[in-house]
Amino acid sequence: MPKSVFRPCIDLHDGVVKQIVGGTLSETDQTSLKTNFVANKPPTYYADLYKQNGLEGGHVIKLGPNNDEAAKEALAAWPGGLQVGGGITEENAQAWLDAGASKVIVTSYLFPQARFSLQRLKVISHAVGKEKLVVDVSCRRREHGWFVAMNKWQDITDMEVCKESLDILSEYCSEFLIHAADVEGLCKGVDRELVKKLGEWVTIPTTYAGGANYVGDLDLVERLSGGKVDLTFGSALDIFGGSLVKFDELVQRSKQ
Repeated sequence: MPKSVFRPCIDLHDGVVKQIVGGTLSETDQTSLKTNFVANKPPTYYADLYKQNGLEGGHVIKLGPNNDEAAKEALAAWPGGLQVGGGITEENAQAWLDAGASKVIVTSYLFPQARFSLQRLKVISHAVGKEKLVVDVSCRRREHGWFVAMNKWQDITDMEVCKESLDILSEYCSEFLIHAADVEGLCKGVDRELVKKLGEWVTIPTTYAGGANYVGDLDLVERLSGGKVDLTFGSALDIFGGSLVKFDELVQRSKQ
């Protein structure tokens, strides 16, 4: 059975590394934002930390405007070592690859007016190449399953997260990033049901983010997904001000 591994992240908000409660981001209401951590170190610090420890497949996510320069600095600190997402479109995707991203991560661009556009997926996949494209299947739970969420996870689209939709997406990308927005930043545990379903559904490399709160969650995700899903830790990590998970422990676990 394949092993689930730790995939690191750098979340940027207003040009600063932060850990945010995912469901509180808003296009219109800035007062709703709940922040778990604001870094006093630059994004390059984290990029270099991941590089030194050989933690590949990590992602830089730009949460809103004023993050381009910070993202470029992080990518320059480890050219080819980090993916980048947030506002990626057909027009700017290649520029981000040229800036040092290993892959570009796309979400909202694929859902004009919150409706999935296969044409847009084909266009951006053709523009950068399937192997350079990651689809961020950020999702929120609804009564009958999970649906893709966009615009800082506030708008629910018409795409249900299921085997059929993931099969369509995987024809045009090389990887999935799955943000479980309902538990993102809460440190109350992963969405076990979603992780188990992903293990049944996905056929390409997949990273899950949301709720991880102890180092044993790596083993849990591995067991639930059959090792087909990797795991991101955020607010629980000591390098992000958390007290539940030690970064060095995750590094050691990933090297085993």
